[in-house]
Amino acid sequence: MAKGSLQERSTRFLYTTGFGRLLLRALVRPGLSKAAGAFLSMPLSKPLIGPFVRNHGINLEQFLDAPYRSYNDFFCRRIRPELRPICPDDDALVSPADSLLTVMPITASGTFLLKGTAYTAASLLQDEALAARYLGGYAFLFRLTVDDYHRYCFPASGQTAAPVRIPGVLHTVAPLANELFPIYHENTREYTLLETERFGTLLCMEVGAMLVGRIVNHPLTGSVAKGQEKGYFQFGGSTVVVLAEPGRVTVSPELLQTGAAGTETPVLYGQAVARSAR
Repeated sequence: MAKGSLQERSTRFLYTTGFGRLLLRALVRPGLSKAAGAFLSMPLSKPLIGPFVRNHGINLEQFLDAPYRSYNDFFCRRIRPELRPICPDDDALVSPADSLLTVMPITASGTFLLKGTAYTAASLLQDEALAARYLGGYAFLFRLTVDDYHRYCFPASGQTAAPVRIPGVLHTVAPLANELFPIYHENTREYTLLETERFGTLLCMEVGAMLVGRIVNHPLTGSVAKGQEKGYFQFGGSTVVVLAEPGRVTVSPELLQTGAAGTETPVLYGQAVARSAR
């Protein structure tokens, strides 16, 4: 079976069949994800680690912290720092996570198009005044799959504030779900504002997903460095969104073309994904 095909079939069942949608009503509730997260944090969940490692071909020698006390302990494992170098160029905006990247212009009316689904910055942030700052800028969407490294970092150096939480449900972030539901308007999410010298005020948002127990942001405020760990996701695929103000970053034509075509680009934690426009 091709990698990812089981997840795709399961998602299709849940989002396109009558019984699946009935089941989906329970699965997207935060309470179920919290219960699943509680179990996966127990030593009883350790037997799940071996099959996951084998099925996804994960090289454990690349990671720290073993032996793992629970499945979530393994899922949040730390990679060896030398395997994720941070681009040292001061003008480089870096990827916050190992992920599949889509870059979309935010129109003057505040909309951006993701795989045929129109979103608005105001609905994403639940704050029209804040959303107005990003009209004409860019939305960077970094989608993590279940076998990705699930720690994420700050994409630039600057001054950060405490996170703002927007409660919601927990749809899967698989592309098929996005085609059928406005998942990034409905899912539980957190964002922080990052004041930077070269990129203006970046908005960094983490979006929860089905069976993700928690978004865990470190209690950081004040000065932070590019590549410094911001937090991690517990079990499940998840997403990091970065919004950039107009006129502050330049994005390669290739990334914009692939984004417009609905194609995701693989990127790594710390890899340059845009440049300062000033």
